[in-house]
Amino acid sequence: MHTETPDRILRINAVLERTGLSRSTMYRKMQKGTFPKNIQISERCAGWRESAIAAWLRNPMFYSVDDNPAG
Repeated sequence: MHTETPDRILRINAVLERTGLSRSTMYRKMQKGTFPKNIQISERCAGWRESAIAAWLRNPMFYSVDDNPAG
């Protein structure tokens, strides 16, 4: 039996905790394209796909948004 795990949306505090980055460093990396972009969940709420954060964690030095279409 194959059960696919749904891609969870992580809020900023969870992302910062998992990555060890500061908020300003994370946003600077997003601007440079070296960290996954956040997605809008609602008008005043954004998050990150868990799979995109996992991809970044596998290779943080060489991550590029261009290489990861899910990001």
